Amino acid sequence: MNDSRFLRACRALPVDATPVWLMRQAGRYMAEYRAVRRKHSLLEICKSPQLAAEVTITAAEALGVDAAIIFADLLLPLEVMGMSFRFEAGEGPVIEQPLRNHAQVAALETHRAAELGYVAEAVRLVARHFGERVPVIGFCGAPFTLASYMIEGGGSRHYIETKKMMYSQLVAWKHLMQSLVTVLAEFGAQQISAGAAAFQVFDSWAGCLSPGDYSEYVLPHTKELVSRLRSAGAPVIYFGTDSATLLPQMQQTGAEVIGLDWRIELDDGWQRLGNRGAVQGNLDPVALFAPWTELRARIADVLRRAGTRPGHIFNLGHGILPETPVENVKALVQFVHEHSAR
Repeated sequence: MNDSRFLRACRALPVDATPVWLMRQAGRYMAEYRAVRRKHSLLEICKSPQLAAEVTITAAEALGVDAAIIFADLLLPLEVMGMSFRFEAGEGPVIEQPLRNHAQVAALETHRAAELGYVAEAVRLVARHFGERVPVIGFCGAPFTLASYMIEGGGSRHYIETKKMMYSQLVAWKHLMQSLVTVLAEFGAQQISAGAAAFQVFDSWAGCLSPGDYSEYVLPHTKELVSRLRSAGAPVIYFGTDSATLLPQMQQTGAEVIGLDWRIELDDGWQRLGNRGAVQGNLDPVALFAPWTELRARIADVLRRAGTRPGHIFNLGHGILPETPVENVKALVQFVHEHSAR
């Protein structure tokens, strides 16, 4: 397993062909997933290890990818910290009572991460199914991204309340970030112990920050989380959207792999990282709606920009969109393998 194409690329070692997996590879673009969703809510799937394993395995096998990311949701840790949330159609997650002061932060629970064991059990089932064939990727949300959900009450355009707490309630902010690190490190260690061969940290909203704010308010906590995950025994992939300006700071987290979104060319992003370590990415997810000749040219361009340097994992610059033609996704995986092997 440690010598798999995907794990070799995580360590920036030579491979026979570029490994590929896709964020949100189990999702609504697939008929098999839609069939499961007709019977179960998102949270029901997440909390049933058998269902979460089933949709994870089905997607990985249908696409022929080099890694299977476990099916779960970023916000699951909020429940065991004492915060309830729900999913509104068309709106996304809604947090019932957002955090706005230190008293609320101090009331958060950090000793219940074991209750998230259903995700580790799903990892165990997927790892048992694939054996040495396909590595399993565990994941969690990054401290900043989860903190912003907890403070804003859901998604946001400007992150006003989050930045207000950062700027004006520094003690509360540090307490919140440290509480998240405590829970997320244990949550990640559970998944790694269950068989996750690599671990991705999603910092979906970090792109709203300036490099200075990221360095001061976020980097120390993310660095601690990455260190604890790595010590649990898996290479870490760290990914954020709209994060081209933050790449040098993101590299300081110590993650072995830095995920790039589509807003920066892959070779430029790697150069900003000093051409050190591994990178993941970074086709625009909307390119999957293009005619095959256009899509093929764009995939080939990403591979060309990676060149012959070891350490490239092909992925999208964000998750697969629900309306994406599934035949284009399958063709992408096959083309990456064949073209890079040549």
